[in-house]
Amino acid sequence: MISKALEEYLKTMYVLKKQNGKIRVTDIAQKMNCTKPSVNKAINQLKKENLLNYEAYGTIELTKEAEDLAKKVLEAYDIVYVFLKEVLNLQTDEAKKEAEKMKLALTDSTANQLAKYVHKVLGLTNLDCDYDISKEKCRNCARRTSSH
Repeated sequence: MISKALEEYLKTMYVLKKQNGKIRVTDIAQKMNCTKPSVNKAINQLKKENLLNYEAYGTIELTKEAEDLAKKVLEAYDIVYVFLKEVLNLQTDEAKKEAEKMKLALTDSTANQLAKYVHKVLGLTNLDCDYDISKEKCRNCARRTSSH
């Protein structure tokens, strides 16, 4: 089990990989608004957890387990964001900021219950049964819904 801070690094790395096709220390530091030494420390911790393949000054590669965890973190954010934006009608920027903070405190169980509630309120019944934040099931629905 890794810390919420390390989960944020994984999420950022995953997003950078999807956006740029590669993950670089400089890009991580810039995106997370932190120093390169902080990024290197996180990389070393994630490497010890067998979540990254990385040699100094080389490319950073996420393991399958790391990608799955990053997707889970992104999905938790999506669920909270959709709830704040679509159910509570917060402005987009405020919903984004609040979702970032709130998702760090949610357990998987709470995120699952929130997801079921959000999807029920928004009329998306395809997740009523079997929804599990540990599996990538609703990201597209959440994206589609939040863009309206």
